[in-house]
Amino acid sequence: MAYRLGVDVGGTFTDLLLFDQESGSFWRHKTPSTPHDSSEGILNGLTAICEKAGIVPADIEYFLHGTTVATNAVLEGKGSRVGLIVTEGYRDVMQIARSFVPGGLAGWIVWPKPEPLAALEDTIEIDGRMDAQGNEVRAIDEAQIRAALEKLRDAGVEALTVSLMNGYLNSAHEKRVGELAAEIMPDISISLSHEVLPEMQEYERTLTTVANAAVRPIVGNYVRNLRSQLRAGGMAGSLSLLRSDGGLMSSEKSEIHPVSLLMSGPAGGVTGALWVAKNAGLKNILTLDVGGTSTDVALIENLTARRVRTTEVGHLSVRASALDVKTVGAGGGSIAYVPELTGALRVGPQSAGAVPGPVAYGKGGVEATVTDANVVLGYLPESLLGGAFKLDRDGAKQAVQEIADKLGIGLMEAARGIIDIVNENMFGALRMISVQQGYDPRDFALMGFGGAGPLHVNAVARLMGSWPAVSPVSPGVLCALGDATTQMRTETARSFSKPFSETDETIVIAALEEMAVETSAELEAEGLAPGDITISFEIDVRYEGQAFEVPLSIDPDTLRKDGLAAVQARFDEEHERLFTFNMASPHELVNLRAVALGKALDLGRFNLPQGNGDPSEAKIRDHELWDNGQMHPAVIYDREKLRAGDIIPGPAIVVEMDSTTLIEADCTGTVDAVGNILINLA
Repeated sequence: MAYRLGVDVGGTFTDLLLFDQESGSFWRHKTPSTPHDSSEGILNGLTAICEKAGIVPADIEYFLHGTTVATNAVLEGKGSRVGLIVTEGYRDVMQIARSFVPGGLAGWIVWPKPEPLAALEDTIEIDGRMDAQGNEVRAIDEAQIRAALEKLRDAGVEALTVSLMNGYLNSAHEKRVGELAAEIMPDISISLSHEVLPEMQEYERTLTTVANAAVRPIVGNYVRNLRSQLRAGGMAGSLSLLRSDGGLMSSEKSEIHPVSLLMSGPAGGVTGALWVAKNAGLKNILTLDVGGTSTDVALIENLTARRVRTTEVGHLSVRASALDVKTVGAGGGSIAYVPELTGALRVGPQSAGAVPGPVAYGKGGVEATVTDANVVLGYLPESLLGGAFKLDRDGAKQAVQEIADKLGIGLMEAARGIIDIVNENMFGALRMISVQQGYDPRDFALMGFGGAGPLHVNAVARLMGSWPAVSPVSPGVLCALGDATTQMRTETARSFSKPFSETDETIVIAALEEMAVETSAELEAEGLAPGDITISFEIDVRYEGQAFEVPLSIDPDTLRKDGLAAVQARFDEEHERLFTFNMASPHELVNLRAVALGKALDLGRFNLPQGNGDPSEAKIRDHELWDNGQMHPAVIYDREKLRAGDIIPGPAIVVEMDSTTLIEADCTGTVDAVGNILINLA
C-alpha cells in the first residue's frame, strides 16, 4: 500500500494526517510540539500514528512537511552570520535599503531600524563590473577576491552571499567568486544572487540572497537531521517540504533555497482550505487559521489563493513567491494582561506557547490566556484530544479572576472581554487581506481551522459579515492535510524590462517557453513524469515610471492566442481593482516567470451517511455556557456521530479529537454532505 503523511509543526502542537492513497482511509494525530528540537515531536507523532494505522514507517511513500524553522530563525534573530561580496561602490546596499520607514508621519522619530542580516564589517567590495546589457566593463581581480574571502573566513562568517551588479544578466563574475569561495571556505554554504533571484533591482536581489544565506545552515542542519532520523526509523519514502507559495520542494532542494520556506507553515493551511472548499462547493473563502501562538488569514477567490511576490516575516521583506497570508499574534496561548500604565485589558502578542502553555493545560502556566478564557466561559469542555488531554478549569478560573480583579469586573465579563479583544485582532487581520485589497468580505465564506479556529469562527464571521462560517472536517489538522494534498511546484524567473510598444511578443513567448523547459526539467529530475507536469506563466507589469509592478498569472494558450494585448487588459483590470483607477501612461514589462506544477493528489469526496436532520444521536450531554451577558443552556455533540443534513441549533459545542466548534446562541449549524459544519444566522 502507498501511504502519504502530512506533518505540520505549530507553536503548541505538531499535527499529523496519514492517508491510504488506495482506499482513501485516513488517520489523524496531535502531539505536543518540542520547541528545542522539532524533529523530536515529529518522530513521537510518527510512531503514534503508525500504531493507529497498523503500519510501519517503511510503508509511507511520501512524507510532506510544513515547517517554521526558517521563520523562527528570522523572528528570533538566530540566523547565521553572513559575509557579503558586492561590486565596488555597493558596500552600503544593505544599510541604505529602500529608505522606507513604516508607520505614520512621525514614524522616523520612534522607529528602531532593524540590524541588516549582513553587517557592514562583513561586507566587502571587489573590482569588476557588468553593464545593463550583461557585457563585461571591467574584469575581476582574483588576487583581490582571494584576499577578501580569506578576510571573511578569518572573521568567522558562517555563510556567504555573492551579489554583484547586473549579475542576473551575466553570472560569470558571481560564478567565479563562488568557485574561489568553495576552495577557500569549503565548510560554509554559499548563495549566489543569480541562482536565488535572477531579477533586476539590486537591493531586493541582495537582500533575498542574504536572507537565504542567513537561514541556510539552520534549515540545512534541521532537514538533514530529520531525514537521517526518519531513515534510521525505517522510512524510505521521499521527504518534501512545503514552500511559501503553497507548492512542494524536495528536502535536498530546500537545503539550498530555504528562503522559499519562510512562510511554509501558514501555506499548509491555505492549501488544505482549498481542498476542503472544492469538496464543499465553495468558491470564495477567507481562511482563519488559529493556532496556539498566532492567527494566519488568507483570501481564496474562485478556488485560487492570492499569491504575492514578497514574503514578509517580522521586519524582513524578501522577493520570493508566497501565498498572501497575514499573521497576527492572536492564538489560544496568547496572554491576557492589564498594564499598570493604562489599566486597559490587552491580549497578546506574547504567548504561553507549548511550554508552559495555558493554565488549563496544567503544565506550569500561571498567566491567563485565550484558552483559559474559553474554558471559563464553557466554550471548551473539560478535556481535549478525544479525552486524552484533561483541562484544569479551576486553575483557568483562578488565572482569569486575577484579570477580573485588576479591571474591577466579574469573572465572566473578564473572560468574555479577553475573547472579544482577540476576535477583534483577528477581524483586523482579515480586513487587511480583504477590504484593504478591494474585496467585499460579504462575498466570502469564513473557514476556521487550526486547534482554536472553530471556537472563534462564528464570532468573527459576525464581525466580517462573512457567511457561512465553516468548520471543516478535522480542522485541527487541516494544515497537515494541506501538506499531504498539495503538489510539487518550482519556478524560474528572468527580468525583461521593456515597454510594450518596443516589445515583440514572439520574443516574450519564446523566452517564457524556454524557461518552461527549464522548470519542467527540474520536476522531471525529482521523478515526476512529463505528462504529470503543467506549466503556467507569470508576468510582472507596471505603468512606465512606476516604482512597483503588479504580478499577473496567464495561461500559456491564452498568451499564444491573444498575445500581449491580453496581458495589458489583465493589468488594467487588476490595477483598477487594487487602486480604483487606471492611467494613460504606456505599459512596461518587468519580469517573466514560468511555473511548473506536478499532479495534484485526487482523493475524491468522502460523503457522510445521510441523516434526518436531527442531531440527537450525536448528543453527549447537556451543558451551560456564557453568551450575551448570561449563562445559557447548551448541548455538547460528538462530531463523529453527526450525519449529513443534521441541523444543530445554537448555543452548542461540537467536539472531536483535534478541535472544538462553537455555535453561538442565535446561529444554526448545518452538516453538509462531506461533513463540514456550515454556520449561519438562525
